[in-house]
Amino acid sequence: MKLTHLMLAAGLAALAATAPVQAAEFSDKQKSEMETIIRNYLLENPSLLREMADKLEANDKKSEEDLRGKALLTYKDEVFKKANDPQVGNAKGNVTIVEFMDYNCGWCKKSVGEIQSLVTSDKEIKVIFKEFPIFGEHSEYAARAALAAEKQGKYWQLHQAMFTHEGQVTTDVVNQLAEAQGLDMTKLQTDIASKEISEHIAANMQLGKDLAINGTPAFVIDDKVYGGYLTMDALNTAVADVRKNGCKMC
Repeated sequence: MKLTHLMLAAGLAALAATAPVQAAEFSDKQKSEMETIIRNYLLENPSLLREMADKLEANDKKSEEDLRGKALLTYKDEVFKKANDPQVGNAKGNVTIVEFMDYNCGWCKKSVGEIQSLVTSDKEIKVIFKEFPIFGEHSEYAARAALAAEKQGKYWQLHQAMFTHEGQVTTDVVNQLAEAQGLDMTKLQTDIASKEISEHIAANMQLGKDLAINGTPAFVIDDKVYGGYLTMDALNTAVADVRKNGCKMC
């Protein structure tokens, strides 16, 4: 591109940055020339588009992290200290992991193995589960059944059974798995339909919204929210960081 074109493009950028410019101030010929210069410059320097996209993504990520950080400060008790949330591991552990999950989420199914291993190998870990059914009516029924199973002391058993089931976790599958775990099915159905469980799930969904969680799984480990699947190494690293730096919220 000619030096004059580059200078013009730079000048236009500087002008746009310092003062509002009305399109009417340019003639049709000038606007056409500017469009051609900018188009040619971008075609000759396509990496700029990638840089712009990367910068936008980084800004969006930082904005999301800032939003989540502020929300965690506001809702930390709802995240870490809600009395009726199911949990496994050491109730007095020195690090708490909170998982938002859906029983029909493929990556959640993969995560259950990591959580099982973690609570077995690390005796100072507490894991809190937030039922977060985002994949439709079957997922909501499964979430309700899991919370109902908690009332019979069998949340963890049904939780694992549903996550290790091959294929979609439907209402019928949930009932079959619950019966296989020895749950009182009459009581289970009553609790599934209860107002208490409806309110519990509604509160989880609102909390997820407040934390800008828009998918599953999602993990809250102290003052950080991790969206997506975490490997065992990633979980161990996050836990080690909390122990090294001290727990700010959990």
